[in-house]
Amino acid sequence: MTTRREFLERSALAAAFVGLAAARAPAGDGPPAPLSSDGYRPVVTPDGLTLPFRVVDGVKVFHLVAEPVKHEFAEGLVAECWGYNGRVHGPTIEGVEGDRVRIYVTNRLPDPTSVHWHGLPVPSGMDGVGGLSQRTIEPGETFRYEFPLTRPGTFMYHSHHDEMTQMAMGLMGMFVVHPRAPSRPPPDRDYAYMLSEWAIPAGARRPDPNEMSDFNVLTMNGKAFPGTTPIVAKVGERVRIRFGNLSAMDHHPMHLHGMSFRIVETDGGAIPEAGQWPETTVLVPVGSTRTVEFVADNPGDWALHCHMTHHVMNQMGHGIPNLVGIDPSVFDERVGELVPELLAEGQAGMEGEEMHVPPNSIPMLGGAGPFGYITMGGMFTILKVRRKLPEGADAGWYENPPGTLARAAEPEEMRADGIGG
Repeated sequence: MTTRREFLERSALAAAFVGLAAARAPAGDGPPAPLSSDGYRPVVTPDGLTLPFRVVDGVKVFHLVAEPVKHEFAEGLVAECWGYNGRVHGPTIEGVEGDRVRIYVTNRLPDPTSVHWHGLPVPSGMDGVGGLSQRTIEPGETFRYEFPLTRPGTFMYHSHHDEMTQMAMGLMGMFVVHPRAPSRPPPDRDYAYMLSEWAIPAGARRPDPNEMSDFNVLTMNGKAFPGTTPIVAKVGERVRIRFGNLSAMDHHPMHLHGMSFRIVETDGGAIPEAGQWPETTVLVPVGSTRTVEFVADNPGDWALHCHMTHHVMNQMGHGIPNLVGIDPSVFDERVGELVPELLAEGQAGMEGEEMHVPPNSIPMLGGAGPFGYITMGGMFTILKVRRKLPEGADAGWYENPPGTLARAAEPEEMRADGIGG
């Protein structure tokens, strides 16, 4: 039974927290975030935000609101999803080892829901599995979860009622617990990415929760390239990237160009230094988190992406024959006889062409780059490493020093090096 005090507390929290969450903008370029009063470097969630809290009698109090959300994956593709606090995915929750947190969850969905704190050790009755550890949160209800944060790490939260539907619609987020007494200084940059996949046919306005294998929109924090915002680092800074994967079916090998990293943590805990080794790709299994760290020692614009080749594409279409290698000299003319409305994209594919796609959909590949069209999409973003970062301004494209940019070879230099034309 809800007491008058609880009702007033919920009402105040709802008004204050939802307004705060909506007002905060995504982080941009510039200096690292200052340390918090607890001594940790706040996590930056590119294209997202961190859930605000207030301290009430020593307890950190948060408010999540599950609700329908109109979400833009990239310019030209908007879908009616479900999210938390007006966002897909939900805002990142941050705390410190030893904190006690109280999380109110208000259900503004048309269906019952619940919230599971994925990977966090909590009392059984706070685990959030509808029907098993609690009754579901009915539409219009607010539930109260409360538990101590006993272990640091990178975790997640998501609906645990009718998961197939509710997670496919977007109900998930990151949950980071910082160590109370870290064994080494915090990183200079701390980024978090939720990896997810969606089935959105071209022109559709809702994700399809019934899809089991043919996912065609692959996202990092709910964005598909070219909708992803680049991240930045200054040369010499130590960078941490936290990956969480709540995709329906697929693991994601996340690959970083230009430098190597060490896998320092899983959702099970920190990896001792003796157990770490250098990598350039980390496999993030479904339902898991992986945390990597590196020193940004190589200036440039570096790709960060899933190395599943179909995961760096958007709204792929598979129901066509393989046309690779076909003689195109008469193809357009012959097809045009059958389909006069056909508008071919040309032999060069989509590069340099004006895209013609159905309403509310985006091309399979591509975004503008400094040297032309970047034929990537989906789970792809850019790390911009600079010797100097402008404050309050975009880092722009990297200016390559003389002699460090690949170029067209001259016939004379090829002959001198014994290379045939």
